[in-house]
Amino acid sequence: MPGITLLGLGPGDPSLLTRQAWEALASADEIWLRTRQHPAVSGLPSAVEIHSFDSLYESGEDFDAVYAAIVEKVLELGRRPQGVLYAVPGDPFVAEATGPEIARRARTEGLPLRIVSGLSFLGPVFAALGLDPFPRLTLMDALELSQSHLPLFPPDAPALVAQLYSRLVAAEVKMTLTAVYPDEHPVRLVHAAGTEQERVEDLPLHAIDHSPHIGLLTTLYVPPLPAGTSFEAFQEVVAALRAPNGCPWDRQQTHASLRPHLLEEAYETLAAIDSGDANKMAEEFGDLLLQIVLHAQIASEEGEFSMAEVLKGIRDKIIRRHPHVFGDVHVEGVGGVLTNWEKIKAAERAANGDEEKGLLDGVPLALPALSQALEYQERAARVGFDWPEIGGVLDKIAEEIQEVRSAEDPQALMDELGDLFFALVNLARWKKVDAESALRAANQRFRQRFACIEQEARKQGRALNEMTIDELETLWQAAKRRTAG
Repeated sequence: MPGITLLGLGPGDPSLLTRQAWEALASADEIWLRTRQHPAVSGLPSAVEIHSFDSLYESGEDFDAVYAAIVEKVLELGRRPQGVLYAVPGDPFVAEATGPEIARRARTEGLPLRIVSGLSFLGPVFAALGLDPFPRLTLMDALELSQSHLPLFPPDAPALVAQLYSRLVAAEVKMTLTAVYPDEHPVRLVHAAGTEQERVEDLPLHAIDHSPHIGLLTTLYVPPLPAGTSFEAFQEVVAALRAPNGCPWDRQQTHASLRPHLLEEAYETLAAIDSGDANKMAEEFGDLLLQIVLHAQIASEEGEFSMAEVLKGIRDKIIRRHPHVFGDVHVEGVGGVLTNWEKIKAAERAANGDEEKGLLDGVPLALPALSQALEYQERAARVGFDWPEIGGVLDKIAEEIQEVRSAEDPQALMDELGDLFFALVNLARWKKVDAESALRAANQRFRQRFACIEQEARKQGRALNEMTIDELETLWQAAKRRTAG
């Protein structure tokens, strides 16, 4: 059975080669190594002819191209009458890109396949750390993590980042991790685990790329953040509220009963944003998230949909509607993004067999009136239905004010006031001011200033309804000066 033999060289020290691996190596005429850059190579049988793929690392465009070329070459060698013995660091199926693909292709082609397992780097790393990986350790590849914007694992579970082979990769991994972990988060670097040069470094996260010991056999251990810092942990809390032995109030809630709470939390979140208070925002975002997770939990219990489906759906939609970020589409500025967005949505509706809808049909009828007006205007502007310059907007406001003055009955007045509000929202849009936020801020200023009037009147021992309009105006101007802004 010549074919292909996939062999693991162990974590480094030649003494950690398995007996089966040594017997296979000792009986071989030649060995093909993924790389000679491994300590176990120095202990291979002296009579065996050694080849390696190190030259591909120097000429390949990237690791994917290198690994693809190695796979093809090993398969070619495996088709020879004498087959091939292909050896890799550690184990052929642990943090090894070529082993699983060679095995898959060999089985597809019907090539004989023998697997000689090796001690992976994991055992010695766990021993060096004094760590039992159960029950929740996450294993990550440094290259994948370095290309991400956020860590792709829950931060309240420990993580092991393998193949941190250079200070450049360490710097990129650090940048990804510090999007979630504090700079001073204590981490551990394990170098050359399973060899005589084994070393463990304790240092803060921000310093990992300054270690002089980083090399091909370096692994990063990231201890967890405090319990409850992951989305999964929060889902578990909400599920516990809804469990048979959970909270009676939460258990009786439905999508309909939670509707007013969702609306209330949304408005409280807006108020926190308007306040500019980061602590309030963080709290209100949490309250709003609770409503969303509660709805998802109820839906999961009713067999409607799961949180995984919610996340997958919105993720796919975002990627689909941003081909200029996740694909090769080129757009010019925000206007180009919005125009392309509408084309994509139209294509989605056609693919789903939905009726052709008007441009404004997708605007929720339940939106606050100012926000709804803004959305209508923005959508109309995307297809060119807009004033060519702001002068037309200002003229329209003046026209609407005149029509308000000329209104002769309550219904006409209501209509003309509505048109005036709509025109004012259009001015806000042109000036890139959110009308809803502007009016909310004006309401808040009025509330603060009126409270000042009440306070001053109490100091004078006066009732507001006993004061003249001139006296109230004096207090109002004083309040404006005290609350300028």
